Amino acid sequence: MLKYRRINHQSMDGINFDSVLNGLQKELKPYDSKETNILKIPEKGMAEGSLLETLAHYAAGENASWKEGKVSGAVYYGDEPLLSFYEKLYHIVSQTNALHPDIWPSIPKFEREIVSMSSSLMHGEDGVRGAVSSGGTESILLAMKTYRDYFRKKAGITEPEVILPSTAHPSFLKACDYFSIKPIIVGVDEHFRADVEAAKESVNGNTIAIVGSMPNFPFGTFDPIRELSETAEDRKIGMHVDACLGGFIDPFVKDSGYDFPDFDFSLGGVTSISMDTHKYGYAPKGTSVVLYRNGDFFQNQIYATASWQGGVYFTPTLLGSRPGYPIVAAWAAMLLMGRNGYRNEAKKILDAGDFIKKSVRKIPGLKVSGDPLWVIAISSDEMDPYLVWEAMSKKGWMLNGLSNPPGFHLALTHRHTLSTVKEKFVADLGESVDSVRKGEVKASAMAPIYGMASALPKESTDVFLKSIVEWLYSQ
Repeated sequence: MLKYRRINHQSMDGINFDSVLNGLQKELKPYDSKETNILKIPEKGMAEGSLLETLAHYAAGENASWKEGKVSGAVYYGDEPLLSFYEKLYHIVSQTNALHPDIWPSIPKFEREIVSMSSSLMHGEDGVRGAVSSGGTESILLAMKTYRDYFRKKAGITEPEVILPSTAHPSFLKACDYFSIKPIIVGVDEHFRADVEAAKESVNGNTIAIVGSMPNFPFGTFDPIRELSETAEDRKIGMHVDACLGGFIDPFVKDSGYDFPDFDFSLGGVTSISMDTHKYGYAPKGTSVVLYRNGDFFQNQIYATASWQGGVYFTPTLLGSRPGYPIVAAWAAMLLMGRNGYRNEAKKILDAGDFIKKSVRKIPGLKVSGDPLWVIAISSDEMDPYLVWEAMSKKGWMLNGLSNPPGFHLALTHRHTLSTVKEKFVADLGESVDSVRKGEVKASAMAPIYGMASALPKESTDVFLKSIVEWLYSQ
């Protein structure tokens, strides 16, 4: 069992650590076995057939939930023939490496075109610059590093601060931790949107950027980007729009008949945008795009040195070697889908979200947080929402837990637009609420962790969570 390091047990009364791990064991380490764990490279290589059989065994059990549309987010498309196409594509470009544009000059060509196509969705002009990263987290890290360096050179800021709504993705906090930036957290309004006045009041001489989400991950709500960008433009600081989750749906919301605010480079104060091609761009994992209004910002993302004995070295992102396959696959996905393909998928997802949102509001005891479009957060004032979450998990639904307020959400994807899926979700949700009211659901495996995170000091919960991660990655 995991040894809990530096944890003050007295400060966590009521939390049974062994019980928490036992509850997580089945979900996170179901294959953990002294008989099957591989600890050393075998002396003799395994047969190809045996390896493929092993992988097929794992995949058979793990793929069922997302194929049935019972998973929140995670797999955003998953249909044939796109999967078969990606397999063929991998065979062609599996050995390519973006670190070596002299050997594979097609890779930076594809990357430039991804940036241009993405920029066109965001009303970017010719001066927009950017790169393809390994995912939304790297895009966010790059943007925050860029602002730190840009404003250190331009304004002499040596103790940088960034203003983050409390709903901003934790990748921003990760960036602050990595790059010695002070996060200034502002609250949200009753609609779970960033508090504009609090953001304005938080700007000072050390502020390098304001962040807004389109949408945010927890509640699927949309920050008032126009108002935030006006503050950024007025104070001559950066404004980053996190459209990692919405970048390939946001541009088509109005076309689908839903109201939607301006949020992109059409607003003068927006200086950078992140958008994930491996989410609703329907590329395989893992690619994202980070865009800057001009090359002055982008210059501060690039690393380059000519003083190394190994020769000239430069990278536009955090990684050195970057596999070419994800870049090529993202490029191909955008060309295969086309604007009409993205528009049609967005319409189906938005309509499914509208159906679920309206249906949830008809279930006594439940409520939808804010006014989302396709990430539907559910909470309750009449019952423990974690028990409803637990009841849904027993029906095979893999949803995301939320805190402050406690609840859970479903991030709709293409999988949820398939026949009967959204209706099944609503029916199962109603049955789950009934089972909770009848007292048939007694406990949730995850509730202690979420409750602890809400009630205990950050330092204590951080150590506990890090210990769980250590346990997850230990044999």
